[in-house]
Parts: sequence; C-alpha cells; structure tokens
Amino acid sequence: MAHLTDLIATDIGRFLYRRGTEALRFIVCGKVGNGKATLIDALLRGSKMLSEVQRAAIGGDAAVILIDARHGVSTQTRRHSFLLALIGVRRVVLAVNKMDLVGHSQSSFETIVAEYSAFAVRIGVSEVKAIPVSALHGDNIVERSRHMPWFHGPTLVAHIETLELTDARAHLSPLRLPVQSVNRLEPGIHGCAGSITSGSVRPGDRIRLLPAGREATVSRIVGSDSNGERRQAVAGETVSLVFKEKTEIAPGDLICDPHAPAEVADQFNATIVWMHEAPLLPGRRYLLKIGATTVPAQVTQIRHQINVDTLEHLAARHLDRNAIGECNLSLDRAVPFDAFRDHRDTGDIILIDRTSNDTVAAGMINFALRRAHNIHRQHVDVDKAARARLKHQRPCVLWFTGLSGSGKSTVSNLVEKRLHALGHHTYLLDGDNVRHGLNKDLGFTDADRVENIRRVVEVARLMVDAGLIVMAAFISPFRAERRMARAVLAEGEFIEVFMDTPLSLAEQRDPKGLYRKARRGELKNFTGIDSPYEVPEAADAHIDTATMSAEQAADSIVQLLFERGIVAAPGA
Repeated sequence: MAHLTDLIATDIGRFLYRRGTEALRFIVCGKVGNGKATLIDALLRGSKMLSEVQRAAIGGDAAVILIDARHGVSTQTRRHSFLLALIGVRRVVLAVNKMDLVGHSQSSFETIVAEYSAFAVRIGVSEVKAIPVSALHGDNIVERSRHMPWFHGPTLVAHIETLELTDARAHLSPLRLPVQSVNRLEPGIHGCAGSITSGSVRPGDRIRLLPAGREATVSRIVGSDSNGERRQAVAGETVSLVFKEKTEIAPGDLICDPHAPAEVADQFNATIVWMHEAPLLPGRRYLLKIGATTVPAQVTQIRHQINVDTLEHLAARHLDRNAIGECNLSLDRAVPFDAFRDHRDTGDIILIDRTSNDTVAAGMINFALRRAHNIHRQHVDVDKAARARLKHQRPCVLWFTGLSGSGKSTVSNLVEKRLHALGHHTYLLDGDNVRHGLNKDLGFTDADRVENIRRVVEVARLMVDAGLIVMAAFISPFRAERRMARAVLAEGEFIEVFMDTPLSLAEQRDPKGLYRKARRGELKNFTGIDSPYEVPEAADAHIDTATMSAEQAADSIVQLLFERGIVAAPGA
C-alpha cells in the first residue's frame, strides 16, 4: 500500500534509528541527483546503531531533507517539505550536500538556510537544523569537517541521536484497532484480529465497533506470537480480541474507545496527492482504501490545487501527476475515519484504479462534510420491483456508445419505437438533447465529458428506479465512465451496445458536419480526431454498422431484451 511518504521521492529512505529497545523514525529525501544514496550509505557505514536500519511506517519523528549546495532550494525541495508537513513531520534536518563543490562556502550555505527556513515557517515546520555536509567525503556526517571550521553545530549523526522520540503519543491516544480478520473461536464466542494503531486495551474494557456503533466488552486478549493471553495490548502490537457478548463484526470494522470514537461518514474533505500519468477527473470512480476497508468512491469536487512554490490556492478542474489538491470525496457507503491530524492511520487514504488495481493517489482526510451527517435516505414503500411489476418489464439501461455518426441516436430511437409498440414503458436520453438542458453548462474537455456522463448516469439510475427501460445514446468515449455506469446499477441492469463504425465511414456520413469542422481545426476535443475513443472490451451487444442496417440493428437489440427476460416476446 502506497502512502504519502512513497511520493516524496522515487528512492526515499525511511529508517528506524535504534536506541536499545526504542527506535527513532526518520525519513531521508531529496531531489534525484542530490546525493541521497551516497548520504544514506555514509550513515550506514558510519554508525553501529544505523546498521540496524529498516523501513519505517508512514510519518516519522523527523526528516532529513537533502539539498545540493550548487542548486539551492528547488521546487522538488518545497514539494518534499510540504508533503512532510502534511503527514505531520515538524522537525527537519536540512543537510546541505556537496559543499566541496562550492568551495565549502559559508555564504552559499547561509543563503540556502535562510531561503529554506522562511519557507518552513510558512508550511508549519517548527524546527529546522541545518548542517553543511559532503556525503561523498564524509564531512559532518559522523565526524566534524576540517574543511568547514566556520560551522560550530553538531554532525548529522550526533544531531539525530539527540532527537526525542514521539512513539509515546500513540500509546496515549484513544484506542483504534482496524479489524483485519474475524475468528469464530467457539459457538457463541466471537473474536477478531488486527494491529492496534493507537491507544491500548485490557480485558474488561468496553469498546465500540464502527460503523455499526455497537459496543462490547473485551474478555480476552491473545498475542500474535501465540504466547497465551495478555493483560494489556498497546499501539504497534497485533493481537486477537475475544468478546463476552455475541458480537457481529466484519473485516474492515474499526474498534474504538467508546468515549472517544472515530467519526463515520460517506463524504469528506481530503488533501490528495495525485501520482498517476492520467489526470484526476472529478466524477470518475476509483476504489478508496482506508485502514482495512476498501470502498468505491469518486472525487466530486476539486476545491483548489496548491502551488508548492508559493502555497497559493489555484482553481483547477483536474489534477495532473504530482499535483496536490484539496478535494471533496463521496463514497458508496459510510466508513469510520479520523482527521489525519488526529490519527494518521485512520485518516490516511489511497485511491486505486478499478481496472489496473494501480495506486493512483494518496491523501489525508481533513474533515467530514456537513452534508454527510445531515442527509439520510428516506424509506419508500413503493419500490423499483413494484413499479416494474406494474409495467410488466424489468428496468434496465441500454447504453449506446460509439463515434459520432455511428448511428446511436437512430438505432436507439428505433428500439424505443419497437418497445413502445409492444406496450412497454421507456425513455430515450440522447447526448445532444441532454446538452440543451441538464448539461448545457458543460463543454467537451475530458473533465466535462466525465461530468456529462456522471450526470446522465444519475438520471438513468432514477429512471430505472421508476421501472423504465432507458435508452442512453452517448459517445461516452472513456471506458472508466462506462464502467462507472455499470457499477452504479444493479446486476443485469446495464446493457452496453457498441455501435462499431470505422472512423472513415463515420466521416463519410458526417450528418452534422462535425468531422469537417474538426478537420479544419474549428472544433476542439472532437472524439476520433483530437480526442480518443476507447473501444469497449466486452460489450453486451456488438453492432457492426458497416454491414448491418439500422432496422436490423434495432431488431437484434430487441431480440437480446427478449433473451434476457427484460421484456416478454410477443406470444410468450
């Protein structure tokens, strides 16, 4: 699972500096070419304690920011520092490296320190200790440099050894234990296992299970090392809990202190760091992972993008790779969480591409949106099934996709006429018609196309809930949006119809003259010309419009509806 620290550099060092049984977590990061690998190697070779280094978790007690003395503070340096501030690192060791290449100049060092310190104050980094070093030659790493007698501070290792640990704070925080697995120990006795991220627990303690809100009493604690029962378990330990009561519990639940529980919501504000080559577009659906829970989600709004050089808040309709933005997110169901500033592990999220399973973003929850608590689903007595029975049909969406000129509108109109003649209840949502009303404010950029389809899908879902058979005729060029449409409807309610037409044939037809305008450069972001069309991978119906007439296509689609039991064939 990728976290924000994975984004700070491609070869970031995250270490535990051992002090007997305790460990100081610290991060080493810097722009590629600043000498990070050389510095880490010098640390490993120069200290017995550092020979026990291993990868550490998100966050840290401190960070070592590496700067090339020749180039000074860069945008990448500011980005690293801003991310560190976001994940709660407030103590920075500024290692100004390659001092030998600037003649061990005191003025060069002081200029860099002054510029960085001013930026650190603006992002809330409270402690900066600057040390001039030459990692290649070992200057001021373990031993003082004879080349820089003007520097009277400690060496890098000496300073790290003086830093105070902050692990104790996790033990003093309220209990948080994300449930990773559920154990059925004996009939009527339920338990669960997971790693405690904060706080502590003892037999006899009352706990609260979220999101359900039920409470239970811990009867036994068993350590993961199978060394019998425990009298107490604390942050950082993996344990199994057994409850006195019969308790309904599932993986992904969160065990909390009942007096200081986490929040539960399905909408919240978060700071997102985008890390994928394709941009983040509001309305596109991803998987959101928080703790042991994974749930479908979408970014509903980019409130602003953050310029890491100036810290300005900039208007943005999408986020490109490495961009940082404050966003609103909506989840398919409510999940337990904390604000990241209060509990890192229960406020730390990632977004995952639903198709490739790649991690595309990492982020931190800031707060629940107020509407998440104020809006609740209203029960209705007449439901979708009742409406469908009255109409003698199964509701669904026939989603016609293809290039402009492929015949989507023509064929969907013919399908609706045939169904209407059979006495069925239908509605046709056509791309051009919708853009005259509901979506008249949208253009044809990638972001606008995603929002266009998102709105249409929500309308189609309401119509399906009303028991209708909906024809939706939209170019819908991106697979992600078509997958989103399928995902929000029930199994069997989304039927994808691919109107397969070669671009050359679509241009020959060109009923609206759009291709000619696009070829002349008068129409930007036109699908098939300067904007891509992603062919369906497994459409429910494949219509080859080069060999099949519109009437034949409509007949084949109606026949598919008969075969799937959406409507009954005449005489059946």
